[in-house]
Amino acid sequence: MVYTQRLHIPTEGHCHLVDITAQVQQAIDRSKIKQGVVTVFNVGSTAGITTLEYEPGLVNFDMKAVFEKLAPENAYYEHEKTWHDDNGHAHVRASVLGPSLAVPICDGLLTLGTWQQITLIDFDTRKRTRTVICQIIGE
Repeated sequence: MVYTQRLHIPTEGHCHLVDITAQVQQAIDRSKIKQGVVTVFNVGSTAGITTLEYEPGLVNFDMKAVFEKLAPENAYYEHEKTWHDDNGHAHVRASVLGPSLAVPICDGLLTLGTWQQITLIDFDTRKRTRTVICQIIGE
């Protein structure tokens, strides 16, 4: 069986981290799939999906600091010259992080560790409503 649900996640941009674990689990609950896998996919090229411990130090400081070192916001990006915009760093960061994550489902539950949450990170330079696809495959 395959079940697909779209999530609409409001974000603030500028490396905004959003815990979407509960929404993904709700999609699994609606699917009634007990054994399988969920793929969580961000639609767009300036945000990504990962897992992390969703705690204030990581959310408010550490992740932002890492991405600022990796792809600084104020660096030169050929993308900005091409498109006359200001989000070249967002594209680079999202490409490094990746747009998707696959998580096994056992007994109808996400198989995440105690301190592991599914997180959307929006790197763009403005507020957005992100579309995240949850596609659940199993039985």
